Amino acid sequence: MQANALTMQANALTMQANALTMQADALTMQANALTMQANALTMQADALTMQANALTLLGIAKINSLRINEMLYLDPSKMLTN
Repeated sequence: MQANALTMQANALTMQANALTMQADALTMQANALTMQANALTMQADALTMQANALTLLGIAKINSLRINEMLYLDPSKMLTN
């Protein structure tokens, strides 16, 4: 009878250990999912930064173009000839 009780306790402990292992696995999967989400957000932020940089460069190019046109309008002798 005592052996059966010890066996049942051992089985219960094994089940508890298995449950804890499953919980640990679930937490690991959640951590991995959060890491993937963080990576996706980082990639999105990088893409937005690249778009902002491209728009900045386009703006600078447009300003430079307007300045060149203004200089040519004010002094046509600076116009390049073929």
